[in-house]
Amino acid sequence: MFVFFAVSLTVIYGGLVSIVYFNQRQLIYPAPPVQGGVPSGFERVTIRTPDRLELVAGYRPARDGMPTIAFFHGNGASWQSSIMVSQRLMAKGYGLLAVEYRGYGGNPGTPSEEALYQDARGAWTFLRGQGVDDGDIVLVGNSLGAAVALQLATEVTARALVLVSPFNNLGDTAARRARWLPMRLLLQDRYANDEKIVQIGEPILILHGEEDSLIALEQAQALASVRDDTVIETFPGWGHDLIAHEPVQDRIAAFVEAISRP
Repeated sequence: MFVFFAVSLTVIYGGLVSIVYFNQRQLIYPAPPVQGGVPSGFERVTIRTPDRLELVAGYRPARDGMPTIAFFHGNGASWQSSIMVSQRLMAKGYGLLAVEYRGYGGNPGTPSEEALYQDARGAWTFLRGQGVDDGDIVLVGNSLGAAVALQLATEVTARALVLVSPFNNLGDTAARRARWLPMRLLLQDRYANDEKIVQIGEPILILHGEEDSLIALEQAQALASVRDDTVIETFPGWGHDLIAHEPVQDRIAAFVEAISRP
């Protein structure tokens, strides 16, 4: 009886492992329903990626003399929602490229770690094609989008990199969420931010909610500790929706303004 019970548990566990392994990208990239509208003040634009996809995104040019934000949203959001969490910045005159990923917003393609990096490269090329100088671009990423922005920052030279609610690596995040599964072994996408952050030359700001139940505060602190000059600020009482709070957007603006002064 014991042997039968042990075998049954092994089969069940193996089945769960298989389900997670083969469906992990649906879990990591839960694209929301497609939104067709274009928010006021924005235009629908096309980003062309290095691997020749054409992705719909949203764009609003900056006021003269102001920087432009390339915003990379989290895994369950859309480019339209990026606009809602950037309103304070746009009111100050910042431009915004609300980047959209493949497989999101009706865009072609299938998301993965390397695929989203390709999308980020296309976004950078788009802004440069609009006449925005490297030093006038601020890379801002939220949650999973922070990993996309961070990778791009290892390849280009922007004015600054802002990571909101980031993780140190996806393996840590997955392992904390499913402690009973060997998530680090199962993951096909790693997003190893803690291995890459030392390659970045731009000033870095990390913002994290102290009550974040999705990505633990300790993960953001671990990421910040890798590079001594990283600025990290935490917010008591706020969780993973940190980017939606207006004081957070004001903090981003203050950081950018501080590093921009002669």
